[in-house]
Amino acid sequence: MDSHHFLQTALVFLLATVIAVPLTKRFRLGSVLGYLGAGVVIGPQLLGLVSDTVGVAAISEFGVVLMLFVIGLELSPQRLWVMRRSVFGTGALQVLTSALAIGGVAYVLFGLTGKAATIVGGSLALSSTAFGLQILAERKEAGTAYGRQAFSILLFQDLAAIPLIAMVPLLATSSSRHGVDLMGIARTVGAIVVVMVGGRYLLRPVFRFVAKANAVEVSTATALLVVMGTAWLMERVGVSSTLGAFLAGVLLADSEYRHELESHLEPFKGLLLGLFFISVGMSMDLTLLLHQPWLVLGLVLGLLLLKGALLWPLGRTLGGLDGNDALRLAVLLACGGEFAFVVLKQAGEQQLVNATVHGVLVLAITLSMALTPVLVVLAAKLLDVQAKSPEREYDTITPDAPPRVIIAGFGRVGQIVGRMLRAQNIPFVALESSVEQMDTLRRFSNTSLFFGDPARPDLLRAAQADKAEVFVLATDDPQANLRIARLVRRQFPHLKLVARARNRQHAFRLMDLGVDEPVRETFHSSLKMTRKTLEALGMAHEQAVDRVERFRRHDEKLLRTQYLVYDDETRLVQTSIEALSDLQKLLDADMQPEAERERLTAAPVSVPDPD
Repeated sequence: MDSHHFLQTALVFLLATVIAVPLTKRFRLGSVLGYLGAGVVIGPQLLGLVSDTVGVAAISEFGVVLMLFVIGLELSPQRLWVMRRSVFGTGALQVLTSALAIGGVAYVLFGLTGKAATIVGGSLALSSTAFGLQILAERKEAGTAYGRQAFSILLFQDLAAIPLIAMVPLLATSSSRHGVDLMGIARTVGAIVVVMVGGRYLLRPVFRFVAKANAVEVSTATALLVVMGTAWLMERVGVSSTLGAFLAGVLLADSEYRHELESHLEPFKGLLLGLFFISVGMSMDLTLLLHQPWLVLGLVLGLLLLKGALLWPLGRTLGGLDGNDALRLAVLLACGGEFAFVVLKQAGEQQLVNATVHGVLVLAITLSMALTPVLVVLAAKLLDVQAKSPEREYDTITPDAPPRVIIAGFGRVGQIVGRMLRAQNIPFVALESSVEQMDTLRRFSNTSLFFGDPARPDLLRAAQADKAEVFVLATDDPQANLRIARLVRRQFPHLKLVARARNRQHAFRLMDLGVDEPVRETFHSSLKMTRKTLEALGMAHEQAVDRVERFRRHDEKLLRTQYLVYDDETRLVQTSIEALSDLQKLLDADMQPEAERERLTAAPVSVPDPD
């Protein structure tokens, strides 16, 4: 491709994106649908503005590679352990039942081979992570019961996509040789072991060395090198490059460089993932919809109904959702997903499915994704659920000077922090999303306070979060609190995060996001009340202070211990009982010497009889 052709193609992509994506987002249909629509319009099916669809698809697949790397970064073993019930319970059962049901229909009704039915069933069992999370974020429902359940299922689906992608070439190899390729399996396992072992001992020292250079572009280049290097290595041994990228992400999930890596790769991932969806739209065969409309529409309807019918009882039983939330979960996750495009493309290249089946399925998946935002809105209206929206426009944030501190939430807690900072002339910006709170505070001429949602990246950038040093998370809504913490960790990893926690469970969730010491809002005031109670009962001030301090240290140690098992109710109860017993022993051991001294002091002195 010459430079003139390259510039023309790039211009067409950018123009189509700038026009299509804002239009679909304006109608709350999501950016993914905009990318797909743009691909259809500029592709050979309609305007034919881009002819090299194969070259575009090859480049765009790197967007999926980056997405798998970022997913791997999110999957620290500790986090998976905490979420194991919902992820490996509801999520695993959803993928398994959907894959079996869809594969069975493909085998029995459509006459596909066993291998083809396995690939089709597994790929169509996966939903769209990009669509699902985006819709939840736009409707501010990620923290709801059904939103958390949807996230867990999508998380397992992302995990399930890895072995599914790796399985395609193995199935193709075994079918061509009429047997299992043991050498190929051994080569794959060996490559995975090399990546896991080598990465564990090499990646952190490399990133530590690069971090000393203090150059953002070098850190970005190193992150891309790790992703592309592991992807290339896996591809060399005949395994999907996406598996290599995922493994690299998992290796760095517990690394101190995780949030920095995410912030460096996010722009590349977004652009290349958008390019991937455009290439999918360009490859869609719209003539199939004209020549076989009933088959395509029947597949779309069948996919939505079959997956929805399996998701609803899972949400009710394993997820513990009510009927309305289970219905919303089913509507959100019934569509096909982006990983199906990757798996089916591989299956087509390996001749596991023919071109006609591939074309019909890609079209059906795309249409199911296109219908999802509409169905979500209709379900919300049917259930009388409205997406949350601000009652008035947010302020235009214009801080007088670059702030050293940003305070999210300016209620009881945030105001005290702000007063202390102002008294010491430390510049800060406070963001408050409550209209009533703003109207009250504005009467005191608080020039550092702005009306806005701290969970919006554009508002944080306007508040100059990139120049601040500390982010104080003082909102009183636990779900909003977690959403903001996750955003800050991803977009502004340099900020020191001081976070308010409503209770122990909220503190555990903040610790999942890397907040080392969440500040429990009632803990220290309760300790002070305890000290005053002991003093009122006649205990000396110094002794009461010592007892309360012992309790504080014991409870903070217990918090860190329970964090490792907080998703397991049985272990949580057991650790609480054990901790109470340990505390009693600790205080009893401290009281025994005092009791002994009091006994000796109070005992009458015996005078021996004179001889």
